[in-house]
Amino acid sequence: MTPRLLHFAHLPTPIEELPRLSDHLAGPRLLVKRDDQTGLAFGGNKTRKLEFLVAEALEQGARALISGGAIQSNHCRQTAAAAARFGLECILVLTGEMPPKPSANLLLDELFGAKIVHVPDRKDRDRILQETFDAAAAEGRKPYLVPYGGSSPTGALGYAFAMEEFMKQNVHVDWIVFGTSSGGTHAGLVLGQRVFGFQGRVLGISIDESEEWLKSHVSKLASDASERMGERIEFTPADVLANADYCKAGYGVLTDAEREAVKLFAKFEGLLLDPVYTGRAAAGMIDLIRKGFFKEDETVLFWHTGGQPALFAEKYSGGLLK
Repeated sequence: MTPRLLHFAHLPTPIEELPRLSDHLAGPRLLVKRDDQTGLAFGGNKTRKLEFLVAEALEQGARALISGGAIQSNHCRQTAAAAARFGLECILVLTGEMPPKPSANLLLDELFGAKIVHVPDRKDRDRILQETFDAAAAEGRKPYLVPYGGSSPTGALGYAFAMEEFMKQNVHVDWIVFGTSSGGTHAGLVLGQRVFGFQGRVLGISIDESEEWLKSHVSKLASDASERMGERIEFTPADVLANADYCKAGYGVLTDAEREAVKLFAKFEGLLLDPVYTGRAAAGMIDLIRKGFFKEDETVLFWHTGGQPALFAEKYSGGLLK
């Protein structure tokens, strides 16, 4: 059973070789899956999820999308764009320090017409997000709550079917490596791996969560998402591969590891990463290559989840070239 979805992502996204970076690191063969090219508002992984989430919202008669995230949230940028495309109101509950003037993702949120509710302290975000949703509902605006990162059973379907797309591209890889945080991309890939028969391994590099949390959350989310494909499949934490060795600095904190990863991809492949998600995931992958975690005769695919607008946020742009 294929759940209802809207088709607005630019798919399939290409797979490219990274020969110069592979040579520089003297490790396994490296490839990249370009989900930074999904098309919606500079692209990114959330576009695949929104194809299912917006379809569900419209089916329920929603007139507004409400979601939350950090000030420079890639998810919120794509949610705001999707709302604009389908004539829906958008309200974003954003946490963190508000810059003196909008830039990067925040600038794009405002261009798409999203209303911004600023929450300085992250601990208050869930409460204010729910209050914002309840107020919109009471006013008759028929809101649909898009979860953080689009990571619900419905949103995770985007990456279950992304795995099907990858399999049809007929490129052999031993590992798929990507950044994982709210778990929707991770859960979808784990589900797609089982349903569509991917024989390699799927490794999420944590951006901000513990390995224990990811294994528990992703396995449950994959199980719940499977029901929307027609038959429940039970996943356990043992079915989920996650590495939380690279997120100790905290969410959105730029370290020498992220800085080096962004520079290496740019210098050797002309490919841009973002400083928060793909930069951290690539930094983890590079460190694992240097430690010999991957065999030299293996092929590793880095699944690029987008996020490049954050490069232009004042918070990060000044620190990348140190």
